[in-house]
Amino acid sequence: MIKHYNITVQGKVQGVSYRASAKQMAVLLSVNGFVCNLANGDVYVEIEGDEDLLTKFIQWCHHGPGNSCVKYVSVQEGVVQGFKGFEIQENK
Repeated sequence: MIKHYNITVQGKVQGVSYRASAKQMAVLLSVNGFVCNLANGDVYVEIEGDEDLLTKFIQWCHHGPGNSCVKYVSVQEGVVQGFKGFEIQENK
């Protein structure tokens, strides 16, 4: 079943390749959506795909790439948007 999640990641997650690593993980898992930096220093992700694969992506979000220091991850279910591919978007 296809699901959609809105994810906010807090901590030291900007300037540590979090977005690029998130894209690599999304491509590896074949899930779709986007990732961007927020003005407050958080990273925001909208992602959709098979629920089991999304669970793996969310688990990855809790630690991120090696230089990051994730403090908190917020996950909320959203409405499926029909994303094609996964992209890094400009800051919001």
